[in-house]
Amino acid sequence: MASHWHQQTAKQALEDLGSSPDGLRQEDVSARREHHGFNKLEGGRQKSKIVIFVSQFMDVMIGILAVAAAISFFVGEHTDAYVILGIILGNAIIGYIQESRAEASIQKLQQMAAQQTTVVRGGAPTEIEASQLVPGDVVLLDAGDIVPADGRLLEISALKVDEAMLTGESHAVEKHTAPITGAELLPGDRLNMVFKGTVVSNGSAKMVVTEIGMATEMGKIASLLEGGAQQTPLQRRLRKFSKQLVVVVLFICAAIFAHGLYRGEEVLTIFLTALSLAVAALPEALPAVITIALANGAARMVKQQALIRRLPAVETLGSVTYICSDKTGTLTKNKMTVERVWCPEEKESLLLNAFFLNNEIRFDESGKPLGDATEIALVAYALEKGIDKQQAETDYPIVGKVPFDSERMRMSSLHQLDGKYLLLVKGAPGQIADTLAAGFTEKKEEWLDTNREWAREGLRVLFFGYKWLDKQPEQLTPSLETDLDFLGMAGMIDPPREEVVEAIQLCTTAGIKPVMITGDQPLTAVAIAERLKLITSDHEKALTGAELNKMSDDELKDTAKHTAVYARVSPEQKLKIVKALQQNGEFVAMTGDGVNDAPSLKQADIGVAMGITGTDVSKETADMILLDDNFATIVKAIKEGRRIYDNIRRFILYVLSCNLGEILVIFFAPILGLAIPLLPIHILWINLVTDGLPGLALASEPAENDAMRRPPRRPDENLFAGRLIPRIVLTGCLMAIGAFVLQFAATNKGYETVLQQTMVFSMLSFVQLGNALIVRSLNTSLFRLPLFRNPFLIMTILFSVGLQLLLVYAPVLQPIFKTAALPAEALWLTAAVSVSCVACIEGVKLLVAKISGR
Repeated sequence: MASHWHQQTAKQALEDLGSSPDGLRQEDVSARREHHGFNKLEGGRQKSKIVIFVSQFMDVMIGILAVAAAISFFVGEHTDAYVILGIILGNAIIGYIQESRAEASIQKLQQMAAQQTTVVRGGAPTEIEASQLVPGDVVLLDAGDIVPADGRLLEISALKVDEAMLTGESHAVEKHTAPITGAELLPGDRLNMVFKGTVVSNGSAKMVVTEIGMATEMGKIASLLEGGAQQTPLQRRLRKFSKQLVVVVLFICAAIFAHGLYRGEEVLTIFLTALSLAVAALPEALPAVITIALANGAARMVKQQALIRRLPAVETLGSVTYICSDKTGTLTKNKMTVERVWCPEEKESLLLNAFFLNNEIRFDESGKPLGDATEIALVAYALEKGIDKQQAETDYPIVGKVPFDSERMRMSSLHQLDGKYLLLVKGAPGQIADTLAAGFTEKKEEWLDTNREWAREGLRVLFFGYKWLDKQPEQLTPSLETDLDFLGMAGMIDPPREEVVEAIQLCTTAGIKPVMITGDQPLTAVAIAERLKLITSDHEKALTGAELNKMSDDELKDTAKHTAVYARVSPEQKLKIVKALQQNGEFVAMTGDGVNDAPSLKQADIGVAMGITGTDVSKETADMILLDDNFATIVKAIKEGRRIYDNIRRFILYVLSCNLGEILVIFFAPILGLAIPLLPIHILWINLVTDGLPGLALASEPAENDAMRRPPRRPDENLFAGRLIPRIVLTGCLMAIGAFVLQFAATNKGYETVLQQTMVFSMLSFVQLGNALIVRSLNTSLFRLPLFRNPFLIMTILFSVGLQLLLVYAPVLQPIFKTAALPAEALWLTAAVSVSCVACIEGVKLLVAKISGR
């Protein structure tokens, strides 16, 4: 709820605060500090480092891996157990680093407070630390100062304040001291107040402190950041998948153990077999593969100017259905630009000189103009059109200025020229029109109509007037601003980035709806949205913060489905919009660069901060940072996110189908009267080498051609959507059938059990490597894919084949891995069954794809 200070006169505000123009007495300060505390932003309760680290182990998948490690120790496979424990520790360390860095966002807010400020106490100005301020303190402000607390303005001189970081407005705000009616006004509309963290861009002022610390507008934003972080879709899907997998694994192990007891097998033997199958069923490499897939994706995205702060967020961009973007500096260039100029004939030169001379701009040592963004735009335009700085200052030496103020809405400068004096005046169109000489009455309405036409296009319009004086006035006052000749007009706007239009079209093609959420005026927001083609019909308009305030949560949820532009909204309202979209089942990405964006960046499924113009707070809060501040970079990131999710699904299809084949082989072999075809060491080798290495290589598979022509995944889509389960079951069954065919053939030929086991072990390894080639695409034929599209995968497969042959034929490894050298006939038989099985799996893929209509 807005404070009441803006409704009061300056005198009333001082009285209510128990202060005076001479400030507080020292004894008053101590009592107030005891009551209000220090002028600091406070974070929520911070987790200790130990708590953060321990929490990394409270995950279902980590629990599964811990069980797998315990099983491996129990069966004597210590090397495998250590590998699994290494995966657990590695994931914990990565999660700890990520969460520790995320805790820094509120601490960054604390660092943004002004370090020193000039306060009046007992009538004497003195410099103190900003943290020492209390309500009622009188503070002096000058150009360049960071406002140290929220305050009511008492006196001003040509004051303009840059509030972009708080409100999102692209130009400095002109302030005044008069009371303002209306109780529920947003910070951007309280023009007689200034707010903590904003910057004085022009003029000077005296203010009385009304709010400090967490009670300030910035403090309210800090409190909004204390909510819990959002889980990414990948995290939610993996959590669900992990729970399902635990149930399946326990059921399989219990079934095999019970079946063995029923058949009268030794308890220890069947128990070890069940434990081995548990290891086979658990995809130990899944966390490692996912981490590597995300890390590789993050590395690729950095090269495309997108920096990922939280690895799971890489995949989230592939799921978003809405991108809510701040306007200033994100969709636009954050640089006011003169877009239209009109003046009467033969006055172009004088108008350009007026652009250059009539302002409060100053130049730094490098010649860069400093000051108000609107005036910088006018100066830049004049210089671009050929005005020479030194020549203009020589030809039109300045005599004096009447600074701009918010009551008359004009600024004047007086220049000497050939014994006469030239008064140049610029200001709001209506105010300049009122000062024109009587001869311009007929033309005045025409010029004001042009102003209204330009304003409807989102331009900020200034009028210019002038008059000649025969002698220098004794005193330069606003009373001279009468009977002016009309000099011309200029229309300015913060223009949209050229590449954003194409990026928005690509988002639309990918089924993602871009939305503009800005603190700027509705007219400007709609004009920019039309240029960007965010809105394409005349009946579409911006929903304002005032209108949003009158809506219930249910009304906002319904309205959000059809709204593309929100204007004049507060940080709290940005947060409400994001929440409303999420309640509608949407996955929301929020882009922004200011402190005002931080709460919504954190609430969104993925927050995207600007790397160049973004504040430290927005960068620390966000999941991803655009290093080039380019909205178009998001489109590249979306494609990368979809690629990574597809690769994770490829790995899940690959590893679960392979594991299912192993389980079926061990489960049904005794039923079919065959010897146990796989020993625990074989299962562990297949899982950690034959499964693991190609699985890691699948994380580097390029994106499918239709990646950006598909709609986003449904928010409730599970990891097995798209007929993945039939593919897993059919592939596993084909592997098991191939193994049984091979083992029956080996039995008929009279091969010993160790030779049968070696043949089945090798055949499953070879088929699984072939399966890695097949799952490179979920729908496209293996023979239509470029063989070396993923060279890492090809090298991994060749390496794994070499290792497998080494286990079979190296005498030193045979007793360790319980293998025997295959004679030529057995090797060719194994190869023939392997190739036939791979061909059948490829056929199943194409059949399922055809049924799915893909």
